[in-house]
Amino acid sequence: MTRAAAEDSLAPEGGASTDDQSLDLPGQLAELRAVIASARSMPLSASAVINRADVLAMIDRLAADLPAAFVAADKVIAAREAHVAGHDQVEAMSSAARADRERLLADTEVVQAARRAAEEIVTAARRESEELRRETDGYVDAKLATFEISLTKTLQAVTRGRERLRGRSDLDTLGDDPDAGSGDRR
Repeated sequence: MTRAAAEDSLAPEGGASTDDQSLDLPGQLAELRAVIASARSMPLSASAVINRADVLAMIDRLAADLPAAFVAADKVIAAREAHVAGHDQVEAMSSAARADRERLLADTEVVQAARRAAEEIVTAARRESEELRRETDGYVDAKLATFEISLTKTLQAVTRGRERLRGRSDLDTLGDDPDAGSGDRR
């Protein structure tokens, strides 16, 4: 794949913002993998010919997008923490309200009915809060798992590329041996 074709495939479609596109780390990794997988093979070897500039440009884009992905993950975590802090504030306000209510009211039938209603409200709020917490934890975990997979695949692709480069360098040094080509021909 040429650089122009790679850039065309990354161009936003339908007026999508570049920010939305830049955080598509799995898509960028898939593109990098496709470039390497479709590279022309070297005869009699497992090596392939790739355009170094194209692949390095793709890796540079991935590296440039990682900070934005980290920022997005931090925002998700901050939103979760804000939710938890809001829940704690609601709990504190609810506790203060219960204390005020008990202080102001006598033990009458109306008070007992109000206590039952308040306990039901608190129980429902706790249930809803716990459900929201589970959903938030699940969402954050899913995003972090996706990010972990993306990073793992990137690292594996980079490692394979470096190993291929090392293998090619080893073959180059074998060709430089002056005794290798001057065998006794009969």
